[in-house]
Amino acid sequence: MTRTPRPRGAGRVGGVHPMNPPHFPAVGEPTDPDLGLRGPVRRPGAWRAHVPVVAVVALGGALGAAARFAVSLLWPTADGGFPWTTLGVNAVGCAVIGVFMVVISDVWAAHRLVRPFFGTGVLGGFTTFSTYAVDVQKLVDAGRAAAGLACLALTPLVALAAVWSAAGVTRRIVTWRQP
Repeated sequence: MTRTPRPRGAGRVGGVHPMNPPHFPAVGEPTDPDLGLRGPVRRPGAWRAHVPVVAVVALGGALGAAARFAVSLLWPTADGGFPWTTLGVNAVGCAVIGVFMVVISDVWAAHRLVRPFFGTGVLGGFTTFSTYAVDVQKLVDAGRAAAGLACLALTPLVALAAVWSAAGVTRRIVTWRQP
């Protein structure tokens, strides 16, 4: 049995074999003269500019997650009970995000690391999507599917309402106080 030769590029997307990264030309394809032979030029040490941002996000995230854990210890959810604490944490966190975003964008010229530290780090660590998902699963497993669906729908609605209303009220206060 003789094999018919496959046309060049057959089984490939755009003539590039899936095992060849897109920035390396496949054999026989022209090389982009602007990129050189090794692909896009990366400046040595360019990642160093991101180290402070990653550090403040990590620090803020640890603080926010610790605060959320402390709240869950203060107001634990009973087995099979509705996760009011998780709902409250997400609502409060989103409301604070709404206030914070107005303050740093309309009122205060914040340092470049304030938003990643407090917004992404602290508030991102404080609010929780993963615990919310686990709480819904626990309700369903406990035979409370209706409560699980209610939690599933209520949490994002409450979170969006909190961020929207807090930002709106803060913006009104800021514009009202301006001369």
